[in-house]
Amino acid sequence: MAKIMQRRRRQKRARSQRGELPLSLVDRFLREEIHSSRLSSSALPFLTSVLEYLTSNILELAGEVAHTTGRKCVAPEDVHLVVQNNEQLRQLFKSGGTSVNEPPEPDDN
Repeated sequence: MAKIMQRRRRQKRARSQRGELPLSLVDRFLREEIHSSRLSSSALPFLTSVLEYLTSNILELAGEVAHTTGRKCVAPEDVHLVVQNNEQLRQLFKSGGTSVNEPPEPDDN
């Protein structure tokens, strides 16, 4: 009796299920800003990939928090908790922002 190898077909998934950010959406948001004429052509894919990277890392950490609390879905509170507990994310999302060339503020402790 010969084994019949069955191919597993990949299920087609929508872009929203894959977690990809559309370039056109990021482009539209950039065009609405005043400084959009100063951007190079490579800035759009680079910025989109950075946003995808940040989003995936934050959601992965928030998923771990939700899992440890016994829930299956990620709540906004989980995302907030992740950002507040991670020093780098807290500095990135603090009010007023931060500059790339600006050194981190020293702790007074």
